[in-house]
Amino acid sequence: MDRQAQFKAREHLIFQVAEQLLLENGEAGMTLDALASELDLAKGTLYKHFQSKDELYMLLIIQNEQMLLEMLQDSSKNFAEHLAFFMLHHLHHSERTVLFHSIEEKLSMTGTGVQQLFSQLYQIRRQRLRIIIQITEHYLESIQSQMTVRDYMAGIWSLTHGAAMLLNSSFYQRYLGSRDSLRIAYIDQALAMPKLHMAHMQN
Repeated sequence: MDRQAQFKAREHLIFQVAEQLLLENGEAGMTLDALASELDLAKGTLYKHFQSKDELYMLLIIQNEQMLLEMLQDSSKNFAEHLAFFMLHHLHHSERTVLFHSIEEKLSMTGTGVQQLFSQLYQIRRQRLRIIIQITEHYLESIQSQMTVRDYMAGIWSLTHGAAMLLNSSFYQRYLGSRDSLRIAYIDQALAMPKLHMAHMQN
């Protein structure tokens, strides 16, 4: 393995362990010292891959966003399959969804030296949105729904992130019942949204 391949392999492992530590211990427990210790690396080695903890967080968020974009580019999937993947990605890892959203909001206001990474994140997100708008338009046309793409996308986002917060809530854990049944119910609800909108418009 050449040096560049070794660098990339180490970087992949660093991001993997950093995300695991972040999800297990929260922001307070995810220190660079703890990360270096877990990886058995010198702390200085970490700085070859990122300059600060803020930058590391942004790189994790970008990596997550890039993965969502790549899955969306699979043209063999229909709208329902894309929707189910998006929602399950967030609902199977609700703690990551809630934490990444919170960190991104915080860094957008207080992060230092990460403006270029925000530009990169938003560029990937705009690519995703262009594809999402197109497949959502086709889906709404196919079922002859008058619901706007904007309203439907906002509804899916709100339903998914609200569900992630519920699944991640320490208070509501005891009341949730089967998480798998709940996830399926949320996907069914999202798919039914434009059909319910049609029924409401006809009444």
